[in-house]
Amino acid sequence: MSATMSEAVKIHPAVDSGIAPAAPDFSGGTLSCHCATDTVTVEVKGQVAHNHVCGCTKCWKPDGSLFSQIAVVGRDKVEVTAHGEKLAVVDQSATIQRHACTVCGVHMFGRIENKDHAFYGLDFVHTELSPQHGWAPPGFAAFVSSIIESGARPENMGAVRARLNDMGLPPYDVLSPPLMDAMATHVARQRGVLKD
Repeated sequence: MSATMSEAVKIHPAVDSGIAPAAPDFSGGTLSCHCATDTVTVEVKGQVAHNHVCGCTKCWKPDGSLFSQIAVVGRDKVEVTAHGEKLAVVDQSATIQRHACTVCGVHMFGRIENKDHAFYGLDFVHTELSPQHGWAPPGFAAFVSSIIESGARPENMGAVRARLNDMGLPPYDVLSPPLMDAMATHVARQRGVLKD
């Protein structure tokens, strides 16, 4: 496959033109929904981790994007600072409780309420909703095959994976190996199979 064919694949507006590096000592920023008035704002106090593009059907994606872009940060670092009354959980049955603006539909943050989950204590945020520059860049692509469930053509998946690799975002059909290891470690400790 030629580089030109791969470059024609659009992944997400925040990465299609290149991936900016993290800024040293970055202290966070403000996320805003897409409403022109009464905008929901969320303050993120600190740098994010495990930023990635995600192909799952649950995460919010900008119009026309194959993937969302999502990262995690400690829930104690996330604060709704304006118009929280417009937020509602999209799917109460989902593991990640995604709080979205009820007017524009943008997901502002996702929270895991299950204290037994490996990622309890982390909130999921979309850094592209922030005007600040310096967030940790995405480092991988998760749930790549799931974009087919959103309407992507199966015959184009080779081009999608080639583009992700060209961008330095290794494609996985689950999470990255370190995150999968963290989840398995958590389960092993809960079952008593692994002891510290």
